[in-house]
Amino acid sequence: MSRQFSEHDIEEEQMHFSNVVTTFRQYAQYSLAANNRRRKDVHMLPQADKALLDALGYKKKLQEVDTAILANADFLNKIVADPEIFGHDLDDFEHEDGGEPNGGQSQQSSHSHDKPSSRGDGHAHSHGLSHHGHSHAHDHDMQTTDPRRPQSQGKYKPTDFDMDKLRSTLKQFVRDWSEEGESERRLCYDPMKKVLEEHFEGQDRRKLKVLVPGSGLGRLAYDVAKLGFTCQGNEFSHYMLLASHLILNNTNAINEHTIYPYVHSFSNIASKSAILREVHIPDVLPSNLPRDSGFSMVAGDFEEIYGTEDTDESETQVGQWDAVLTCFFIDTAKNIVNYLRIIHRILAPGGVWINLGPLLWHFENNSTNDPSIELDLEEVKELARKIGFDLSEEKTIETTYTSNNQSMLGYIYQAAFWKATKRSS
Repeated sequence: MSRQFSEHDIEEEQMHFSNVVTTFRQYAQYSLAANNRRRKDVHMLPQADKALLDALGYKKKLQEVDTAILANADFLNKIVADPEIFGHDLDDFEHEDGGEPNGGQSQQSSHSHDKPSSRGDGHAHSHGLSHHGHSHAHDHDMQTTDPRRPQSQGKYKPTDFDMDKLRSTLKQFVRDWSEEGESERRLCYDPMKKVLEEHFEGQDRRKLKVLVPGSGLGRLAYDVAKLGFTCQGNEFSHYMLLASHLILNNTNAINEHTIYPYVHSFSNIASKSAILREVHIPDVLPSNLPRDSGFSMVAGDFEEIYGTEDTDESETQVGQWDAVLTCFFIDTAKNIVNYLRIIHRILAPGGVWINLGPLLWHFENNSTNDPSIELDLEEVKELARKIGFDLSEEKTIETTYTSNNQSMLGYIYQAAFWKATKRSS
């Protein structure tokens, strides 16, 4: 049976959504304050030191960063220009758009794929983003370093953690929807699409249903639909949902938007141009999909939407999917056993699960008392076999995740790749 949501669940969900919208709206105030703190630090130096820094053009660089922050703010404000499209009544929740931002607090990193900072809710319709019931009140990557819950009704001040997630959203745009992100997409998405095409070679792709849980800003799901498959993306994070709605539904030209995703940190940067470089998005026009394309995005928690065993045949997910593609997703599980069981259950006989990603267990050592089952790679593979999968095409793919290719520091994942076919019973 489907989970029944209480009024408290719904109110908590609305509060969290309201807080996320407030975070978008306060980006400029927060980020300008952080940059202004650099000016204050310079002001405290001896006059001779200030003169040297001024000769280097440091003051001018800070002014240019301010300009870039304001450009980012304009873009982020477009994302939340009409948040009511998600079905939440925000009139009941006040936003604090004034006051001092907490830019002076220490930076806090989330537990995420995008090290060292963070990574990274129905009726579905073509090219559209819609709700499927109610999601949890928290995003998948809010658990380990941010034990707070959505605050009670009243004014909300975004935290460093909130802003870190927003900055990560900007970097996710680079990965999924820019020319600069093509190298990461080629490493991660291309092998998955290749195996998908080979597995269903010669079949009518329009009749084949592909699910991409943890779809983020939707590029992999879009690419699969572009190949002719009927594809549905599923995402839980409000940050991702709001941002993907803009790029998928309200973008009218290639490179319509310009963002500056690297202006928030001066560490491990070789030059001013690396900090201030602009990124244009999107590199393709999502609305250019054929009219009969079966592309949709469904918002909500993967386990709640796809994990129920409804007796109503019109709602059941059991055996409804020909393929499931998981990219940097399975380690978001609290209980990996349940994730794999759901994937197996919703696949049609002979269906295929294609996976790529590391095992950065998102709930490991969490401070919110959430359960966390953390298996090593061999255990995950053996679990898949015991649940009813035959694994093949296993390999390791070296890849980055929302990396800054002009940074002096980078993280490389030895990501596990496999094709898993649902075994005939």
